Amino acid sequence: MKGLLKRSIESNEVLEMIYQNNKGEFSQRRIQVIKVNEESFIAYCFTRKQQRTFKLSNVLSMGPTRKVMRGA
Repeated sequence: MKGLLKRSIESNEVLEMIYQNNKGEFSQRRIQVIKVNEESFIAYCFTRKQQRTFKLSNVLSMGPTRKVMRGA
């Protein structure tokens, strides 16, 4: 996972993740990673519209944002 986070910093790629907070609540977020630490990372969260710190151990799933095809 750290490799994905570091690559996203280098390429300015937006990621999607499913995150469980310390209260056990789940959320799906779009983030732009700023810095990776040993047990956490700092990212801009488009859901909260602010910079947040996330624990690596609380990330349930993470990957590149999916492109949604809309058409007639």
